[in-house]
Amino acid sequence: MSNGLKTLESMSQAQWYNKWTLNKFKKFLNGEILEVGCGIGNFTRTLTSFGQVWAIDINNEYIEKIGERVDRGTQVGFGNIEKGEYFFQTRKFDTIVCLNVLEHIKDDVATVNNLHKLLKKNGKLILLVPAHRFLYGEIDRSIGHFRRYDKIALTKKFEKLGFKVAFSRRINFLGALGWFIAGKILQKETVGEENIKIFNLIAPLVLPLENLIEPPIGTSILIDAKK
Repeated sequence: MSNGLKTLESMSQAQWYNKWTLNKFKKFLNGEILEVGCGIGNFTRTLTSFGQVWAIDINNEYIEKIGERVDRGTQVGFGNIEKGEYFFQTRKFDTIVCLNVLEHIKDDVATVNNLHKLLKKNGKLILLVPAHRFLYGEIDRSIGHFRRYDKIALTKKFEKLGFKVAFSRRINFLGALGWFIAGKILQKETVGEENIKIFNLIAPLVLPLENLIEPPIGTSILIDAKK
């Protein structure tokens, strides 16, 4: 099993965190929804509660796994967002959800342009990417991250490429501490299930504080942008 798949399998166990993350952007979900980089479907099935879902990934192994997790009404297939190649041809969407994908793509500018093209007029993009360049470590390298992002620079990049950024926020202070210890200090290459179990115990006590104030550092940056 690849390190990327191991990490996806581990994150599927972080059910409280996945639900908490979804609550951060669910109010923006509606209409025809495209999930870009669906992985093994950690979010896909939940998205069907908010509209008709199409889901794409470049990895055929993941596409096979996700087929076992979602309802028949969900359209799942191959998609290369960097090259603009998709199984659904020319369809456009009301909402695009792109969670922890952009950092895996070498040409992120071309990718953001393609995301813009896939949206209907006034369509919304929900984006989650890893935050802070100083957190880049062994885990990032082993799971194929080209980069981590700075919030201000990322917001400017999206606005330059034609998006109107309505919401940009760092999230998951607790995860950032764990990522720094595991990836930078201990030089680990994966997020293990034992780490997720500890996170699941502590996160419900700590992360709700972020509903009141944005943390100074976080594992991720969450963006809501409009075409």
